[in-house]
Amino acid sequence: MRFVAAALIVRGGEVLICQRRPDQPMALQWEFPGGKIEAGETPEQALARELDEELGIKATIGPRIIRIRHNYRHGGAVDLQFFAVHEFSGELENRIFQQFRWTRLEDLPEYDFLAADRGLIRDLAAGKLL
Repeated sequence: MRFVAAALIVRGGEVLICQRRPDQPMALQWEFPGGKIEAGETPEQALARELDEELGIKATIGPRIIRIRHNYRHGGAVDLQFFAVHEFSGELENRIFQQFRWTRLEDLPEYDFLAADRGLIRDLAAGKLL
């Protein structure tokens, strides 16, 4: 089981989404920024570190919105914790992704998201969580 913290970085009715590079597993699929929780880190600490590494921002980590456990068909399992981020400092800088973009919550289902995120995508698009 991989333990992951991810950010729902919101501004107005939009959220930041990121696309994996072609050389990564699950290539070119969309996800929310974040990453693995390292030993000794809280999920919030891990997420703040990952957002700095991936996007070059200092984020204020808000409340946990949802926790999802997902078993992938290839055998991997992930425990995802999603946190709201309403404030950050610094300019967004793409350090590891194919691309990132702001998109309206209701438009999220138009993107090919990772399987673990798809239930969350439906709920966000329906206005249920944020």
